[in-house]
Amino acid sequence: MLGYIWQYVYSSFLRYWLKWLVRQATGTCELQRICSGYQPGMARTTRAEYSLRSSKNKVLRGALETSKDNLVQRVDAIMKEKSIKPQKDPKFKERFHICLLQITGYSSLYASVEDLRKEIFSSDKPEHEAMLFKLWQLLMPAVKLESRITKQWGDIGFQGDDPKTDFRGMGLLGLINLVFFSENYTAEAQQVLSHANHPKLGYSYAIVGINLTEMAYSLLKSGALKPHFYNTVQGSPELQHFHQLYCYLAYEFDKFWVAEEPESIMHFNQYREKFHNIVKAHLQDPDVSLTLTVGSGN
Repeated sequence: MLGYIWQYVYSSFLRYWLKWLVRQATGTCELQRICSGYQPGMARTTRAEYSLRSSKNKVLRGALETSKDNLVQRVDAIMKEKSIKPQKDPKFKERFHICLLQITGYSSLYASVEDLRKEIFSSDKPEHEAMLFKLWQLLMPAVKLESRITKQWGDIGFQGDDPKTDFRGMGLLGLINLVFFSENYTAEAQQVLSHANHPKLGYSYAIVGINLTEMAYSLLKSGALKPHFYNTVQGSPELQHFHQLYCYLAYEFDKFWVAEEPESIMHFNQYREKFHNIVKAHLQDPDVSLTLTVGSGN
């Protein structure tokens, strides 16, 4: 209870006066001190984001909702509002612009990911079908698919004769992630598939992949991936960066699963949660970078 009271008092009253006192002493505003006092990435951008979100100034708070095309004008407006002179602080504009690209880009990325999640896989759309067949060809290049509806799909971890039913939860996003991993890290994806088909330690490759898409999506939605993207993308994160994050999860989960040697696939949820907690612990590291470092399979 006391913690909530203190937080309210600090955010509503004390923080404003502390900022004012420091500005009088240093001649610089909080955003200037953040951009000059912290290294680029999570350390700088999360503090800039908190400063903007906590501000009572509409010009500053509005920066969080600014489109990418209008960011330069927004930076200029904030510099005018806070009386920041380029002659006195020549590096501020570029540094702060990168922070805003990362902050607003994260929101845009979530919107793009959400659109793909909501898009239903349809057998009537040739581009959807083409992606599905491409996934098979990348993972099973030496095996011909007998027909569109076949039990062969089980060889790459789908549950039934028609994979489309497995994409209901994550929509087209689940398929795109599977294809991206298989296309950009072909050798690694085939290695993971071989582990998934192990007679004792095996698991359903595609189903688990879609489950990991849900994990990545949930982490993105909660904001937990901000440290990772702020550290690894010096600008606005795009869809390909999300797909790369999925590749990391797919590869690292397989390593985790093999090392843990579960007694049965029936314990999947237990191990999935354990892996999820490991990932969330990594994301608490200020220098976190969840990047797949193995060589490309192409």
